Amino acid sequence: MSQPEEKGASRRDFLKLATTAAPAAAAVVALSPDTAEAQPADLSSNKMQDTAHTRAYLDSARF
Repeated sequence: MSQPEEKGASRRDFLKLATTAAPAAAAVVALSPDTAEAQPADLSSNKMQDTAHTRAYLDSARF
């Protein structure tokens, strides 16, 4: 009986990708700048703030 042909990536291909992707991700983190700053929130306002997060939520909640 012959083995069925595998479709997609095999376990060995996944391990090859994982071993090359981990050092690449570490290099990206090490080289990224550390100067990201968030704007202070306006806590005195009763309105919902218009940010990228709220826009993404409202776009995904539409029917």
